[in-house]
Amino acid sequence: MSEIRPIGSGTVEEFGYKQELKRALTFKDLLFYGMVFMVPIAPFGIYGYVTEVSNGMAPLAYIIGIIAMAFTALSYARMSQAFPIAGSVYSYASRGISPYVGFFAGWAMLLDYILTPALVYLVAGFALQEMFPILPYWGYIALFVIINTAVNLRGIEMTARTNIALLVFEVFTLIVFCVVALVAVLKGVGAGSFTVAPIWKPEGFSLDMVMSATSLAVLSFLGFDAISTLAEETKDPRRMVGKATVSALVLVGSLFVLQTYLAGLVWPDHTTFDNPDTAFYVVAEAAGGTWLKMLCALATAVAWGIGDGLVAQAAISRLLYSMSRDKLMPSVLSKVHPKFQTPYVSTLLVAVVSITIGVALSLDKLTSLVNFGALTGFLFLHLSVFSHYVIRQNQRDLASLFKYLFLPGCGFAIIFYVWISLQPEAKTLGLIWLAIGLVYSAYKTKGFKEKPPAFRSMGH
Repeated sequence: MSEIRPIGSGTVEEFGYKQELKRALTFKDLLFYGMVFMVPIAPFGIYGYVTEVSNGMAPLAYIIGIIAMAFTALSYARMSQAFPIAGSVYSYASRGISPYVGFFAGWAMLLDYILTPALVYLVAGFALQEMFPILPYWGYIALFVIINTAVNLRGIEMTARTNIALLVFEVFTLIVFCVVALVAVLKGVGAGSFTVAPIWKPEGFSLDMVMSATSLAVLSFLGFDAISTLAEETKDPRRMVGKATVSALVLVGSLFVLQTYLAGLVWPDHTTFDNPDTAFYVVAEAAGGTWLKMLCALATAVAWGIGDGLVAQAAISRLLYSMSRDKLMPSVLSKVHPKFQTPYVSTLLVAVVSITIGVALSLDKLTSLVNFGALTGFLFLHLSVFSHYVIRQNQRDLASLFKYLFLPGCGFAIIFYVWISLQPEAKTLGLIWLAIGLVYSAYKTKGFKEKPPAFRSMGH
């Protein structure tokens, strides 16, 4: 049976919407957006925790993370081809399964997207306060929020140009670290030779241990999925969104493995770190001295506070825009700026929420809740692929079942395993959030007797 492809070139009019956002993004813009969101130097900030939980096998946790997320990236590619509109998992589940499930999926992803800006601002604020104690950490958070809000309000092209500059700085810092670490190992620092020990230690290996470490490392991978929120601002979304999603995952994931492998060579004994928050900077100092330590710390602050914060704010504002356009959120959140063609009310709301949450919640709670929201959304994503292609479109030949049942099924199983490895407190708070969403959706649909407002005239 031949594959049934969606009709049209990816215009929002196919799905009953009006094109309001500016279509200006190319494949390169999407790729850079995903890479900046993932933060190529993300392990700098959480290396101490990942290597501790993985018994010194951080690269292995990231390798497993790439494999796990690859199935998810493929599912994003399938659904972005079918539904090239803003909203990400919310839109895919709404049209691939049902509007009720879609709202629930979107509500779960809100927990990820709306907390991510606060999380990255908090990490950056702590890093800068450590180096320049001129301002309290919340002062740096406010500074980052003001900068990123101004850039995002100016338009998606301004955001894209800023992404390129930030990505160049991050990659430059990573190259410097890798070269210096490589030279240090060759000179006898740390392990003094290239071994597989940072990746594989038979005496310290267990599946539960590695999966627990992977559930922590997943935080570094979050971001490739947000590419799908820019579908309505992309010139050829059906072709470019999926391609950019997979490419960003593979490229940045490979960089994660490389930098953690070199860190493991420079500092073989992970049990001797005094503070997991600063473990990577200790490695950098051992490899190249204080100047490399300061460069890595500064790069982390800029990458998380400006780079990741910028794209995270853009992603959540598009999700809020999409859900409010469907009348599942206050309609004011779908207002688009007449000049810059950006969802400016949603962007300003995210700015206020980011400052508030960044000051109110601790880093560990934010991390756990972000992971809960993302992983829950990924589960709905894999179900959407099966429901849309196999159930709705009846694609049940062998090739189609492999693409639309086996591959998303593998992705679902892996994500679910990582999901159950999350901290109990994260699952408790996350389930409370989902329960609130269930009550809210019941209210909007009069006890699930009516479809959500925007879907009442559609055949879903």
